[in-house]
Amino acid sequence: MVDLELEEKHKKYLVTIKYLRHRNFSNNLPFLILSEDLPDGQVYKEFPDGRIEIQEVKSAGKKFITRVVKILKERQAEEVRKSYGLL
Repeated sequence: MVDLELEEKHKKYLVTIKYLRHRNFSNNLPFLILSEDLPDGQVYKEFPDGRIEIQEVKSAGKKFITRVVKILKERQAEEVRKSYGLL
């Protein structure tokens, strides 16, 4: 029974994530993907044009400073989307 509950929660989670992603893209905003696979302080940032960047985020007082570490190739971006259930 526990496995079914976890599976149902995971499905609801994916529906919510896909909705938020679509909403951001509809407003021409990027979508932030946090990942334990990246070093501390780095995130994936997906843009409405399909591009995904790895960005480093640092706090500087009340502000955040970001720096592009890498722009993923199309195949790499698809792999990230697939691994997070965004396809």
